[in-house]
Amino acid sequence: MNKVIITGRLTADPELRQTQSGISSCRFTVAVNRKYADKDTGERQADFITCVAWRQTAEFVSRYFSKGKMIALEGSLRTGSYQDRNHSDVTHYTTEVYVDAVEFCGDKSGNSGGNSRPAQNSTADNMSYGDLSDFEEILSDGDVPF
Repeated sequence: MNKVIITGRLTADPELRQTQSGISSCRFTVAVNRKYADKDTGERQADFITCVAWRQTAEFVSRYFSKGKMIALEGSLRTGSYQDRNHSDVTHYTTEVYVDAVEFCGDKSGNSGGNSRPAQNSTADNMSYGDLSDFEEILSDGDVPF
C-alpha cells in the first residue's frame, strides 16, 4: 500500500502549468512540522515535501491556495531519478507526493483545528432552530422499527 496524508503550510504560491496536450499540473512544496521539538533549542523542525497535482486537483490548488495557507492532502509517494546535465556521472534522486485529494484545514493566522473556517465565522452559535412545537418528544424507543 502506498498512501500519504500530510498537513502543512504552502511555502510559495502554487503555479499552474499545462502540458502540450492541455493537461493542467501544479507543483508546490508543503512545510510539515515534525512531531517533537529539538530538546536543546525548543524549536520544531520541519520537512519540506514536494507535491504534484494534476487536472482538476491542480486547478483547485492553484485557485484556492497560496503561500502560508494550511493544506491537507492525500496521495501516493513517487520516487524518480535523473542524470545531472553538467556531470553525466551524477544521478539525482527525487521523492514527491502525487496528490489525489486536497482539503482546507485552517487559516493563515494559525487556526488549524481541522476546520476550514475561522472560529469567528462559525454559524453554529447563531443557528436558529425555529418553532419546535410541532414535534412530539419520544420518551421510549419501544415502538421504533430499527
